[in-house]
Amino acid sequence: MDERQKERQTAVHSGVEDIPAVRLTDVHKVYALGRTEVVAVRGVSLSIKEGDFASIAGPSGSGKSTILNLIGCIDVPTSGTVEVTGRETSSLNDREITRLRHKIVGFIFQSFNLIPVLNVFENVEFPLLLGSKPPPKSERREYTDFLIEAVGLSDWRSHRSNELSGGQRQRVAIARALATKPRIVLADEPTANLDSKTGADIIELMKKINEELATTFIFSTHDPSIVSIADHVIRLHDGEIADDSRAGVV
Repeated sequence: MDERQKERQTAVHSGVEDIPAVRLTDVHKVYALGRTEVVAVRGVSLSIKEGDFASIAGPSGSGKSTILNLIGCIDVPTSGTVEVTGRETSSLNDREITRLRHKIVGFIFQSFNLIPVLNVFENVEFPLLLGSKPPPKSERREYTDFLIEAVGLSDWRSHRSNELSGGQRQRVAIARALATKPRIVLADEPTANLDSKTGADIIELMKKINEELATTFIFSTHDPSIVSIADHVIRLHDGEIADDSRAGVV
């Protein structure tokens, strides 16, 4: 565990950290489809604490993925504010948004978004090469191999994505999202393409990282096994919050 992670863990578990990892205030998102407007998110306000293992649940079309995209600065709200670790995202310049995506937020895409010309090892290592001061080669190799082993793909480290199953590609995407040790991991249906055993193993791995490193996880999911162990569950319906509850809080 590096010094940045130790400081974060101490702050979270001591109760000192009172700035939420994520806060949305009266957020609306409207998409224009020709002459038709589609309202994806309607006046959503929520706050997710640093170190949460949070699930945004709801049926298809309820706005789950849209909210993740807004948090990750992949999309922008039509109105309202999105704050990530205390910074309003609309105030960030291009360099700051790039840093947020590289150092603060890791994203596990439902469609994987792997680089097809790279093999498993290279895909997982790739985020480590993007910073201004990449780690030494030996350190990169050791940590990349650790992540690949953790998601059960050691025997596939030299294979390209077109040689992998959907479940294997998802595991590569998860390892890649964790490569820069982000403060927040956004996961869009991370177990959708996995069999039940692999899905359970992946959830266990992410929960372990959440507990040991105080990494905040925010899931968009239909998976009841994720919802059941989340300490913060936000349920959406038609782009609005139907319920927002924390484990152990009545």
